[in-house]
Amino acid sequence: MNIADSLTVGLDIGGTKMLGVAVDGAGSVVAEQRRESTAGFARVLAVAAEMIAAIGNDAGSPPAAVGVGIAGLVDNDGALRYGPNIPDVVLAPVRAELSKQTKLPVVVDNDANAAAWGEVAVGAAAGARHVLMVTLGTGIGGGMVLDGDVYRGANGFAGEIGHFTVERDGPMCACGERGHWEAIASGNALGRMARAEVVAGRGAAVLAAAGGDVSMVEGRSVGTAAGGGDSEALALIGRYADNVALGLAGLANILDPERIVIAGGLVAMGDLLFAPLREAFARQVEGVDYRPVIPILPAALGERAGAIGAALMARGLVGA
Repeated sequence: MNIADSLTVGLDIGGTKMLGVAVDGAGSVVAEQRRESTAGFARVLAVAAEMIAAIGNDAGSPPAAVGVGIAGLVDNDGALRYGPNIPDVVLAPVRAELSKQTKLPVVVDNDANAAAWGEVAVGAAAGARHVLMVTLGTGIGGGMVLDGDVYRGANGFAGEIGHFTVERDGPMCACGERGHWEAIASGNALGRMARAEVVAGRGAAVLAAAGGDVSMVEGRSVGTAAGGGDSEALALIGRYADNVALGLAGLANILDPERIVIAGGLVAMGDLLFAPLREAFARQVEGVDYRPVIPILPAALGERAGAIGAALMARGLVGA
């Protein structure tokens, strides 16, 4: 098979799901598989290997290489040192073990780095060289493309943008520290904010969107209620958007990106989220009246961004 025609598989392994795609030489998705996330390195590895085989079968051709985007601190050897949202997976040699199981070349990177690369290559940031990618999901992931290359830092750990402190005594983060941006601005944080509203006797429409069960209230419940015009849900999204903008403005002040791309399940809210987010960002970024507008855009690749980006990273392993 010509290298340009080779298929590569990309996996996006996060706190709630594992999504995999096969990508052809043109960057098009030709097969897709999804699984619920699991705990423990051995189990994650087994599910990942099974998905790769299944995707190859669906695509009608075995992949030439595999890329993996995984949530957490991924070092330069492709090992997940620490993943606060993936239970019982630490110091895990993902690249080495997955390559051994599949007998394929494998590249492993942080999931948001992979998503950023996908969006820069074939998505919302195509053509840009300075891009901040933010994923609002179980936690907050970040990927930075600076001067056309993914910025990984000295050890591969750069981009953990969810884990800087914005509120010293704020809510507990999944990593065990208080007041991180992730703790107030992730998708999980919106769900926590919504549950607090319901417990306080507010948010009837949000509760109804969750089937009347407080424990089932999450970010999508807020989006459903807001989409129906509920004022309390819209106000809650406004407060949440302000939390998100707090971190985005600080990062924009440091990095001066051409574009900010937002990924994750909350992107489905559309302008219900993006309109207040852009307004809050403009209030908080330095010198907004004197600098070019920094577009804040939804990821064009949707929830596939990390998997597609990982698959495109893997093309470098086969020379395509």
